[in-house]
Amino acid sequence: MRQLVGIQYLRAAAATGVVIYHAAQRVGTRFTVGEAGVDLFFVLSGFLMIAITSPETRATTFMMDRIKRIAPTYWVATTVFLAGILLGLFPQARVDVAHIIASYLFIPYQAAEGSATLPLLVPGWTLNFEMFFYVLFALTLLGPRVWQLPVLTVLLAMVCVIGALAVAPGALLAFYSQPILLEFVAGAWLGWYWKRHGAPVGGPAVVALAAVLYVGAWWTDSDRLRPLTYGIPALLLLAGVLQLEHREGGLPYVPALKLLGDASYSIYLWHTMILAVVVKAARIVGLPIAPTIVLCVAASLIGGIVAYRTIEKPINVLLKRRKSRLGVPIPGM
Repeated sequence: MRQLVGIQYLRAAAATGVVIYHAAQRVGTRFTVGEAGVDLFFVLSGFLMIAITSPETRATTFMMDRIKRIAPTYWVATTVFLAGILLGLFPQARVDVAHIIASYLFIPYQAAEGSATLPLLVPGWTLNFEMFFYVLFALTLLGPRVWQLPVLTVLLAMVCVIGALAVAPGALLAFYSQPILLEFVAGAWLGWYWKRHGAPVGGPAVVALAAVLYVGAWWTDSDRLRPLTYGIPALLLLAGVLQLEHREGGLPYVPALKLLGDASYSIYLWHTMILAVVVKAARIVGLPIAPTIVLCVAASLIGGIVAYRTIEKPINVLLKRRKSRLGVPIPGM
């Protein structure tokens, strides 16, 4: 099957957006819409989980493939960060044994009452959502496939409703009931449509509409509205790209974008550590804000590519990771 390079281009865009968002945040400015890269990752993940599975896919095989794809590289990055903390390289980081264990096991952890529910390596909060989605997805593989998506949709919707109605939800319920989980389902339904009916229509117009909605979302800053402000544009963007891929000749092959897409998981995992070092160095030499952001983004992308080639890719080869039927590596996000 011809490779859908547009999927990798979207992963590159998602990772770059998140990097710019955090780089701007580090220097005291804002690029709010960059955080929408996470939502694009979630929609892509839901889409691809449907696209790469078949009626013969077993739940245990699916989960093992997902764990092999996600966990080892994340564990390496977490271990490096932990070592940096112990060496005093990240003096603001505070951890305890329970926090460390929870981080390695993809369990949401709240260090103190009222604090954010974050793992040791902060970008890993999205992986906690990913693993939760994978577990539910694997459970739906145990039943009749005709009911898979309806059951998955109902399960996630129920969790969100219960969390919203709970008077005093605990840290786990509060975390897992966030509406952002519905973006996985939206991507999954698009994957279902794509497998049965082909690409949606209106590629360029749909992509343009997604861009307009992203611009409009710039002024919206509510996590409760994320599935609308960021999720819907992400879904439209993916639908438009799929239609563009469906056209004769597909999308042009751009090696740099393809490489960024391949390395997007490593870019995402390592960029916060890289940003911490670069921002500190920039402050020492008195670099202005704009050049600092550019340097941060460049260093994060290059560092992520290096990590992909030297850590992530060798690990995947060692584990003899399967390729998806899309002809692209099964994404970690």
